Amino acid sequence: MACCHDYAPSGGGDTAFSIDSSSITFGRGVLAEVGDHARALGIGRIALITDPRLARSEHLGIALGSLAAAGVDVALYDAVRVEPTDESFLAASLFATESAADGFLSLGGGSVMDTTKAANLYSTHPAELLTYVDAPIGGGQPIPGPLKPHIACPTTAGTGSECTGIAIFDLLAMKSKTGIVSRHLRPTRALIDPNATATLPEGVLAASALDVLSHALEPYTARPYSRREAPQRPSLRPMSQGANPWSDLGCREALTILGRYFERAVSDANDDEAREQLMWAATLAGIAFGNAGCHAPHGMSYSVSGLVRDFRPAGYPEEAPIIPHGMSVIVNAPSVFRFTAAACPDRHLSGAEWLGADLGGAGEEDAGEVLAGRLMELMRVARIPNGLSGVGYTQEDLRALTEGAFPQRRLLANAPLEIDRDRLSELYRSAMSYW
Repeated sequence: MACCHDYAPSGGGDTAFSIDSSSITFGRGVLAEVGDHARALGIGRIALITDPRLARSEHLGIALGSLAAAGVDVALYDAVRVEPTDESFLAASLFATESAADGFLSLGGGSVMDTTKAANLYSTHPAELLTYVDAPIGGGQPIPGPLKPHIACPTTAGTGSECTGIAIFDLLAMKSKTGIVSRHLRPTRALIDPNATATLPEGVLAASALDVLSHALEPYTARPYSRREAPQRPSLRPMSQGANPWSDLGCREALTILGRYFERAVSDANDDEAREQLMWAATLAGIAFGNAGCHAPHGMSYSVSGLVRDFRPAGYPEEAPIIPHGMSVIVNAPSVFRFTAAACPDRHLSGAEWLGADLGGAGEEDAGEVLAGRLMELMRVARIPNGLSGVGYTQEDLRALTEGAFPQRRLLANAPLEIDRDRLSELYRSAMSYW
């Protein structure tokens, strides 16, 4: 079967792709450079946004010391909610408005960085929350102009949010996640310091690492940009433009790194080399999916997270039930890739091989099972629950899960095969358990 990823122009399809990225500095100790970067960006007063756990960490002390040495005034907000909601976005935005800062610093994982993007947006271009949120859930209005400088300092090896113009949150009334997508949201600078993952709990590391895996595998198997309708104007070309030669490079390298270091990183908390390599893979995958988009595993994850009842994973705050983002994505992944393999079996086989699978003479007809099998092996190594049933769902939840995810057209339409409502329900059904 011919693969759909030859990028040959098709009738009505786009003939070009775009490449965007934050300015990135990667290396041990670069968190201590934040003060100089802030000054170089003309920031005299910075809104430093983090979460309660990191507010007690040595990482915050390093950032504050660097900012003080550079003469940058700081307004500190340390109440970010892990897996943010519309309410927590609004609270941070109110703080940002009142802080009168001329720039932002996010110190934390994806929840912190996404909250900072929203705080920057709504304090710079005030509007009702749903104004800029993806249609059809929100108004889908474009952000009217540039935001203030944002320096992103990730402390997890997973989300890639420091490289993307995407901010995701739980819309409480809908019981599902949604997001805001714009190049204006992309952080101005990313300071990626592997030392910042040293205090990461084991469970958080595992979920984050599987998010990296999804961020690399989904863009690599996404619908090609050349099969997406050409934009009415070049400036309207979406960031979720589909697989392209640039995103392929990042995905391939990130998956290869994961194949070498994933099991080491999640099995030994003291393996600094493996953690550093995961952070580099997260950076590569972040740039890749920021320029191609993810697809069905992420789209399905939004209702998996939003409908959580009483699941409380190790390593996360215990005051409220939560299904961490990386976990909510990966429990869908084997089911999805069994289905999408028919569109591009060679890419599914390559992904499995880069992740460490022994292809053993497998042919194209085996691609879905080979990749799904390798994903299940990695899930078990990382002690991830056995599919949707492992995080509290049953067959009776299929309708609610489907209805919560079906509006996520930005993601579902990026899959290499069409996913209608019935197919989506079947994908959830087959994701209930794997072993």
